[in-house]
Amino acid sequence: MSDAAPHIPVLIRPLIAAVSPVSGVWLDGTFGNGGYARELLDAGADKVIGVDRDPHAFELAADWVAGYGDRIELVEGVFSKLDEYASDLDGVVLDLGVSSMQLDLAERGFSFMRDGPLDMRMSQSGISAADFCNDADEAELADIIYLYGEERASRRIAKAIVAARPLSTTGELAKIVEGCLPRAKPKQSHPATRTFQALRIAVNNEYGELAMGLMAAERALKPGGQLAVVTFHSVEDRMVKRFLQARSGNTANANRYAPEVEQITPAFRIEKRKAIGPDEQELSVNPRSRSAKLRVAIRTDAPAQDIDPADLGMPMMKTKGGR
Repeated sequence: MSDAAPHIPVLIRPLIAAVSPVSGVWLDGTFGNGGYARELLDAGADKVIGVDRDPHAFELAADWVAGYGDRIELVEGVFSKLDEYASDLDGVVLDLGVSSMQLDLAERGFSFMRDGPLDMRMSQSGISAADFCNDADEAELADIIYLYGEERASRRIAKAIVAARPLSTTGELAKIVEGCLPRAKPKQSHPATRTFQALRIAVNNEYGELAMGLMAAERALKPGGQLAVVTFHSVEDRMVKRFLQARSGNTANANRYAPEVEQITPAFRIEKRKAIGPDEQELSVNPRSRSAKLRVAIRTDAPAQDIDPADLGMPMMKTKGGR
């Protein structure tokens, strides 16, 4: 993944087309390499506020942000709090994929392809993946790998991790997972892909951040403002889809005998119900986009409301979790 066109923003052409004409103030909630922010500025945004929890992102951007002057502002933070950084926004963009700059650095511990410390912390603070693997009990590890990584062999993998403790490197973890699963066939993903994804999501509370970030975007957007979200796997897309369905007033009762769902004044308008995926041109230059989906919605003038993350299909831990 990390070697595949790392500096090309995923689905940027359809995103810009979907939100055009671009103007006013936008917030890029996952700044990363700055690809979306630059494209928005070049497309006509008056200003972009780039938010990222990883301070390294801003270090890498130092050589080009000056060229945009006061049209770009960088904020170290999380997108669950984006409404604390700005309000009355014309647009919010969230790219939920792990940044290529993080995958490319072995010392960040995100990639099973590069041996390094078992870290995975986007903010470079708090509990690391090594701490998680070494301290969590077997049942909790199994639940995380199954719920967050959709890995069917989660119990086998969790048992092997506990037996091999303590772990300190990505190479050690990748080898353990490989030993629990059949060898990958040509064009199949690496056996450790789902386990690494699960641990990264748990360490960084990514699903919790997504649920809170969607609500924060609703609060921060002005009427007519646009929300664009790029997801990379089914759980993320399900959460975004259900949020937009619920907040656009398109949640219907699946069971006619169930209590009526309270109708709300729609906070978003959805013009394209179906998610936008990569076309052949995108896939040819950016293989990372193969699983990506883009959803776009337009803010109405209805009051913002909170929503229960469980209603979005967010995986809920049965064990203690919450690290």
